[in-house]
Amino acid sequence: MSKIIIGGAGGAPSEGVIKSLLKCEGDIIYGMGSEPTDLVLSSAQKKFFLPYADTAEYKPALLHLLNTEKPDLIHFQNDLEIYHASMFRDEILATGTKLFMPDHDVIDTCVHKYKSYLAFKKAGVPVPQNIMINDEDDLRMAFSKLGDENGKIWLRASSIGGGGKGAIPTADFTLAKAWIEHFNGWGDFIAAEMLSSETVTWLSIWHEGELIVAQTRARKGWTHGNRSISGVTGVTKVGVTCEEQAVTDVAIQAVKSVSDKPHGIFGVDMAYDNNGVPNPTEINISRFFTTVLFFTEAGLNMPQIFKDLVLHNKFPNLIKNINPLPNGLMWLRGMDTSPRLMTSEQIKSGIIF
Repeated sequence: MSKIIIGGAGGAPSEGVIKSLLKCEGDIIYGMGSEPTDLVLSSAQKKFFLPYADTAEYKPALLHLLNTEKPDLIHFQNDLEIYHASMFRDEILATGTKLFMPDHDVIDTCVHKYKSYLAFKKAGVPVPQNIMINDEDDLRMAFSKLGDENGKIWLRASSIGGGGKGAIPTADFTLAKAWIEHFNGWGDFIAAEMLSSETVTWLSIWHEGELIVAQTRARKGWTHGNRSISGVTGVTKVGVTCEEQAVTDVAIQAVKSVSDKPHGIFGVDMAYDNNGVPNPTEINISRFFTTVLFFTEAGLNMPQIFKDLVLHNKFPNLIKNINPLPNGLMWLRGMDTSPRLMTSEQIKSGIIF
């Protein structure tokens, strides 16, 4: 029997992992988190409160928990915790708890979007031009060089954070300046050429340079996207399994641009440009995406594969390791309601009850 701790318990990104692991017999799934009102809602079998990862109290609290509970494996599900825990990974491992993470320099590159962009560009990965915005002159240059036919550019924060942190599309210099100042974002915000609203994600697990499994999922809208100025919330409304060789090729190229020997979880987010070419916008590193339960319910339990690799050196027996799920499976999500797994044919035919 193995004990596994999942960070961020109660939050949507972690609960999909917890629920997937609870389907595995013989393991005890613990949850830890820094938001009591989230933690109380978690499906984890035992729960622990910890300070936020970017505080001085976090490290001693986490090491105390690991030394007390002696879990076999710990896994984190948000960039902030991944980044900070990675910096003292040797002390985590010294407690006897296992980790499955890429090198810290890979994590550092991926959680800082401008560093990711530079790595993609250097490797020749198709990517929209980005400009770091240090001052108003940079912002003017961004509008001049990157604006689309309507003069619009895409602004976002480069620093650690998901959910489209600080993202806004705009053709208005005054608004852009005020937006950056609101976030105290000079030297952190980046501007990019506009891509289309069509997006796709390629979630993968690697082991010492070997691709173990990968699955592609298109995104059909964001939950509460109409409540966000950018239209992006980081919460997929409808996910659809799909397969496209160009997506796989670009995703693998992006992963290998940030790591010579990929190890762990790499989730490549892409948006299509006006020529229909998928462009990586970021790599969600060392964590599963929020809708990972979608794949589990469809028959591909990636958290279980992850856990079996780490704890038992067990590799999955798949018919194919890239896009093993059938195309057209849909995962429908809403607030305060259980998600549903369906097929596109059921939706089209009206057979939805």
